[in-house]
Order: sequence, then C-alpha cells, then structure tokens
Amino acid sequence: MDERPESSNFLRAIVDADLASGKHTRVLTRFPPEPNGFLHIGHAKSICVNFGIAQSYGGACNLRFDDTNPVKEDEAFETGIREDVAWLGFEWADLFHASDYFEQLYAYAETLIEKGLAYVDDLSDEEIRGYRGSVTEPGRPSPCRDRSVAENLERFRAMRAGLYDEGSCVLRARIDMASPNMKMRDPLLYRIRKVPHHRTGSDWCIYPFYDYAHGLSDAIEGITHSICTLEFENNRELYDWILDQLPVSRPQPRQYEMARLNLAYTVMSKRLLSTLVTEGHVDGWDDPRMPTLSALRRRGVTPEAIRSFAERVGVSKADNLVDLALLDHEIRADLNHRAKRVMCVIDPIELVIDNWPEG
Repeated sequence: MDERPESSNFLRAIVDADLASGKHTRVLTRFPPEPNGFLHIGHAKSICVNFGIAQSYGGACNLRFDDTNPVKEDEAFETGIREDVAWLGFEWADLFHASDYFEQLYAYAETLIEKGLAYVDDLSDEEIRGYRGSVTEPGRPSPCRDRSVAENLERFRAMRAGLYDEGSCVLRARIDMASPNMKMRDPLLYRIRKVPHHRTGSDWCIYPFYDYAHGLSDAIEGITHSICTLEFENNRELYDWILDQLPVSRPQPRQYEMARLNLAYTVMSKRLLSTLVTEGHVDGWDDPRMPTLSALRRRGVTPEAIRSFAERVGVSKADNLVDLALLDHEIRADLNHRAKRVMCVIDPIELVIDNWPEG
C-alpha cells in the first residue's frame, strides 16, 4: 500500500522555522523508551513522529533507553523494543542509554550543589508530599533546605558510596516552593536504589529521576527537538531550568509536546498492561488480545498498516480519542492491497453423471 504524503503539522512548522533562522543546521530527534515493558500502539505514533521528522529533513533519530529505574527494567524489554522499532521500518542513528551518562549526570548534580541549587533532603516521601503544598497553597521549605554547600556535597557523596539506606534521603533541586507550577517546587533529582542495574551492575546505588536525566541526556547527544506528549507539558519549565543552570552545549534542546494517542476501548497504560501479564490474565506481552506491537505483529498486522494509521491520526496539541474502527480500517485496507486471493469451493455440491455416453 502506498503511504500517504507527509502532512504538515505544528512540529514540522517549528522545524522549518528553526532551519530557516539558522538556529539549527541539522535535525536530530530521539525516541526514549523506558525498558520496563513492551511497546504498544500508542508508542508507534511517537516512533513515527520522531523518526519521520528526522527522515523528512535529512536528519537523524537516536534510540535512547531511559534506564534510570533498575527496579522495573530488564534486558528482555530492551531487545523487544529494538525489534519493534526495526519492524516498523526505522533505523536509529545511534543507540544510547541514560546509563551511558551516569557519571556525567552525577558531576552535573555536584555542580548544582556547588551553586547552591540542590540539597540533600532527609524528609520521607510522605513528608515531601506534605511540604509541597497544593495547587491552591504554596509549599513549605524543608528543614534541610538551608544546609551548607559543603554539608550537601558530603551527604551526596555518602549517598553514592552507599552509606545511607533506601528511602532515607534524596537529592532535590532548590528552586521555588511557592511556584504555581508544582513541578518547580524543589523537585527530586536523585534517589537511593540498592538494586543491581541490568547494564551497570552494582556500580551505582543512586539513580537520577526522569526529569533530571532526560533533558541532560538530550543535551549531551545534541538533540535539537525533544518531542514529548502533553502530560509532560508542565515538566518543560523544569527541563529548561536544569539546562539553563549547567554548562551544556548551545543552542540547548527544546521540548515540544503533542497529544498522545488515546485509542477507544483500549488499555494504553504500560503499567496496567504489565499487571495483565504479571497476574496471568494474558499469555505474555505478545498475547493477540494485547495492544502491543509484538501482539499486533503476531496477529498478522503489517508495519505499513501501523505507519499509515499513525499518519492518519496526525499530530495535534489537543487531546483526543481515536476510534478503534480507524485502526481496523487501516489494517483492512493494507491487507486488501497486499493479500493474495485464490478462488476455491468451500462447500462443494456432489454431482453424479449417470448418462455419460460410452466411448
């Protein structure tokens, strides 16, 4: 099936403007999955957008695993994700992991501490939530917020050395406890996890949070356009703040948000899909009843149909619900185009000729 011509959207308009102004001379995007499960149909849209924009402008797209939580991650998930991206017909320019940058991310964290922009907090998770306030009430500063730079460095290094128990302390950014954006109320940067990592083993017992590692990983790789879904819109202010405080390459990457794919009558949460698998409600991530790419592949759906579906859904800034019938239509249209047809008799009628002339 011939794929539809690429449609214009607000992301392509941004790229056009950046190239025209000379802000960027080459487009570099990334697809950053967490290796804590298999990809589902919603991820296919993100894959097509990130790789598609890079291809359209003669640029490149990296595949980067956001492997910052060893509690839930596994090498098998990484293998499955690589297979899914390749099956969809895309080639990544480079394969990276957030864990490739653990040493650099740690050094950046010490820089924030030295600038008085981060501190080690001994409050429990519940206490941190209580101190953060609400959307109508400002937060309160932690009793640990005004520790000296020297003490915070000493404690952070002790965290890395494994001298503290899990949950006993975290590293937080020191921003604004009264900010209307809850994400800016001294967000967490590092936590203790005394769990072996599937790539780094036991080298680390502290791991960065997504909001801290994501933007810095983009900057280290030289990403130009960091495309996320709308649930990360409030995170953009923190994304920019972290990059503004640190000596990263310029121009620094920018985050842009698009609507995620919400498919009617379909579970689109990796956490819930994982529960279905672990509790035995389905026979694995590729069970044909699952909305994962591996399950769709097992059902005989073609990558061309998925790419055509993603193009038909399009890119927008507003959340929407896509009818499942649209996916069925694209699958059927693709099969109608490529499936081989043969004529056959399924229920034959017996015919007996008893007057055939002799000879």
